[in-house]
Amino acid sequence: MTKTVFVTIAGRTNAGKSSLMNAMIGEKIASVSNKPQTTRTRITGIKTVGDTQMVFIDTPGLHKPKNKLSDHMLNTVKESVTDMDAILFVMDCTRNISEQEENLLMSLKKSKATVILVLNKIDLLTDKSKLVPIMADMNRRFSFKATIPISVLEDDGVSLVEEEVCKLAVEAPHYFPDEKFTDQPEKVLAAEMIREKLLNALNDEVTHGIAVAVERMEERDYKDILDIDAVIYCERESHKGIIIGKHGSMLKKIATQARQDLESFFQIKVNLQCWIKVKEDWRNREGLIRNFGLSEQ
Repeated sequence: MTKTVFVTIAGRTNAGKSSLMNAMIGEKIASVSNKPQTTRTRITGIKTVGDTQMVFIDTPGLHKPKNKLSDHMLNTVKESVTDMDAILFVMDCTRNISEQEENLLMSLKKSKATVILVLNKIDLLTDKSKLVPIMADMNRRFSFKATIPISVLEDDGVSLVEEEVCKLAVEAPHYFPDEKFTDQPEKVLAAEMIREKLLNALNDEVTHGIAVAVERMEERDYKDILDIDAVIYCERESHKGIIIGKHGSMLKKIATQARQDLESFFQIKVNLQCWIKVKEDWRNREGLIRNFGLSEQ
């Protein structure tokens, strides 16, 4: 008998949702940075333990919409919490609950969804006794299936989250091969690795307007080398200059870091070539949002 459980990971931007999924899967399939709105689309992570397969759906962080891309991101969250076996509601325990978090919890209450509260970043609390009133307050607001304080950074409590998820698995076939850990195409994974390096190297104004598309990904027949051609899109000519840097120093730094991650992930030598193109105000242009694979449609 095999079991399966589908779980959406939802919550405020920068709460640690992608880090949690990566930690549970054991592979880095979602970009992680300290920048808001790092995750833009729905990302599936898969972990099979014995006869149980857990399918996690990482979603964009809850935030106030500022453009059409933001609208698509928030629609993705709404769609991803519908008809799932459970929701992991991830909160940063050092921050007060936001209006967006309140609204999502209210919608989940109406749908009678099974929700597990995950209070992340407990490593930032010098006084752990402060967790008690936070947990009490949150459980007054909503009837959670379980409440789990964790620190993804210190790998504290992550296994408890996985245990709670496993309890919710029901008899069903495994919908993915047991050895698979994501349904993301390799080009998308590569693009996200490159974008992560851009997020970590540049300021918020630039990174919010960046998209990465891998146009070619091909292994050479005669050598163990993977050729990757990527285009970095930004919204302004001035941003293009910042990404390139003085004498190309910034782009070289980003490409080198990305190549190292790509080689580690794909276990092959990588030849990475990056180009930069300007697409003004692309976050408000439906056609470009769809072309970059950032539409929920």
